Amino acid sequence: MSAAEERGDRQERDDGEGGEEERRERGGVGGLVDRAKGFVAEKIAKIPKPDATLDRVSFKGVSRECITLHSHLDVNNPYSHRIPICELTYTFKSGDKVIASGTMPDPGWIAASGTTNLELPVKVPYDFIVSLIKDVSGDWDIDYVLEVGITIDLPVVGSFTIPLATEGEMKLPTFRDLLF
Repeated sequence: MSAAEERGDRQERDDGEGGEEERRERGGVGGLVDRAKGFVAEKIAKIPKPDATLDRVSFKGVSRECITLHSHLDVNNPYSHRIPICELTYTFKSGDKVIASGTMPDPGWIAASGTTNLELPVKVPYDFIVSLIKDVSGDWDIDYVLEVGITIDLPVVGSFTIPLATEGEMKLPTFRDLLF
């Protein structure tokens, strides 16, 4: 008997009555499990989740190492208890170049049943400023895109990230602004 014939004989035996019973059992239990998963997924999808807005980016200060920018985040909590923020991640881009990126671990809590204002400092090293001279030279501003991810931990749902992005144009301070 060839190998192909042996496989065919084995398959006929597997498709017999024993295989039919197993399939019925799996279909009953498997179908129940699938329905339960669908029910839970539907209920979790309807649970209100915190949301956030990213307002603007502004110039904060100058140091020997970098220029510090500030972004303002408002995080709304629909629950009657406070929620821990695991981390904030950010990427600051200009002209398709990543200027600065980083993580702010454990920035605090989102207040219960309200809005929490967060400030995210973005430190831009001077070597990147030199690469932006083309954009800055014409109108003394920076066209930017800021992407922020707020990772929070909710009971039952688990950790999830609220993605945010804003783009705009930020006027740089002149030397006169810095001196006075």
